[in-house]
Amino acid sequence: MSVTDDKLRRIIQHAYANAPAVEEIMSGAGVSPGDIQTVADLDKIPVTSKDRLVELQTANPPFGGFLAVPINTLQHVFFSPGPLYEPSADQGAMIDTAQGIIEIAAFDADDVVINTFSYHLIPTGLAVDLVLTQIGATVIPAGVGNADLQLKMMLDLGVTGYVGTPSWLMALIEKAEESDLDFRGQFSLRKALVSAEPLPPLLRQTLADKYGLSITNVYGTAELGSLAYDIEGALPMHLLRTPIIQVANPETGRSVGPGETGEVVVTSFDETYPLIRLGTGDLAVNVDPAPGESQQEERSIILVGRVGDAVKVRGMFVHPNQLTFALSQVPGIARAQVVVTRPANRDEMSLRVVLADEAADREQLSVALGEAIQAACRVRADRIEFVPADALAEDAKVILDERTWG
Repeated sequence: MSVTDDKLRRIIQHAYANAPAVEEIMSGAGVSPGDIQTVADLDKIPVTSKDRLVELQTANPPFGGFLAVPINTLQHVFFSPGPLYEPSADQGAMIDTAQGIIEIAAFDADDVVINTFSYHLIPTGLAVDLVLTQIGATVIPAGVGNADLQLKMMLDLGVTGYVGTPSWLMALIEKAEESDLDFRGQFSLRKALVSAEPLPPLLRQTLADKYGLSITNVYGTAELGSLAYDIEGALPMHLLRTPIIQVANPETGRSVGPGETGEVVVTSFDETYPLIRLGTGDLAVNVDPAPGESQQEERSIILVGRVGDAVKVRGMFVHPNQLTFALSQVPGIARAQVVVTRPANRDEMSLRVVLADEAADREQLSVALGEAIQAACRVRADRIEFVPADALAEDAKVILDERTWG
C-alpha cells in the first residue's frame, strides 16, 4: 500500500470517530472505516456537494458536524463563499497546498511579493502570506484594490512577485501605462501566481511575451486550497500531490476513466476539518497518462464548466440562492436577473430588475439592492438596470453568464 493510502486510512478513522457528519454520511451508505483501505475505496462514500455542506452548517451551526477537534483549539475561523464557516487549528490542508504551489511557482527568499488576495474572512491571503514568509520572502499584504498605492509600492520596493487574480494584474499594468510608466522596463516584477478566475490564453500570452512574466496559473477552492496548476500555458492542469483529487460521475459519485468528464471531488487530510469527498461543483476531463499506474501528480484535469448554476465572479462564487436571499431583503422587487460579462479582461456583474410598483423610488432601491448584493455575495454589482416586465421572463435564470473565454 502507498503512503497516500496509509494517510487516507488514518484520516478516515479520525473523521469517523470525531466528526459526527462524516460518521453519519458513511453509516448512511453502509460504510465503515475498515472498508476504506485505498484511494479506490473512496468511491464507496457518497459525494458531499458544497450546497449540501451549506445546508448541513445551516441545520447544525456553525460547522455542520465536520469539526473533528475541540472548538477551543481553533486558531482561526474563516467565512468563505457559500457561505461556509471554515475552522483552522494549525497549518492544515490549506497551508499544505500553498506550500506546494509556492515551490512550483519558484518563489524564494530573495523575492519581494505583493499579495493581492483578500486577508479578510477567506483563508487564501493569510495562507499564502504565511508560506511566503516561511521561505524567507518579503510580503506586501496589499489585499484587494487601491491600484495607485499598489503600483507605488511595487515601484518603490522593487516587487519581484505577484499573487492574485490575473485580471487585477492586468489592471495594474494598464494603470501603470496610463501613467506613462514603462512596466517592463521600470518595474522589477518577474513572477506571477494567478488564481481565483480563468486565465484566457490571450491574456496569458500578453503577460508572458509582452511583459516577460513567468506565470503559474492555479486552480483551487476556498475550502480546500490549491488543487492543480499550469506553468506552460497548456489546457490540462497538473494535479498537486495532495489532497486526494478524483474526477467522479456527478450522478453516481464513482470515479470516471481517462478522457471522461466528471466532477472534481476532493478528500483532504485536515484533521481539524476533514472534508471527505467534497464535490467542488467543477466539471473536468480526467487526463491520465498511465491508468492504474500513475501517481496523482502525474495526472491532469481540463476544466470545462460547472455542475450547478453557480458562477465565479471576480474570484468569488455567486450562487443563485445567495442572490435570491439578497433580493428578498429589498421590498418592491418583482423579479431580477444578474448578467455576468467580461469586457476588457474584467468580470462585470449587472443586475436587471423588474419592479413590483413602477412608482417606486429607483434611486433608493438601487442603493438598497447594491448593499444587499454586496453583503450576501461579497461581490459588488457594477450596474443596476430597471427593465419593463416583458423584458425579463418570469422563468428567466437568476444568473446569466455571457462571458466567453478565448
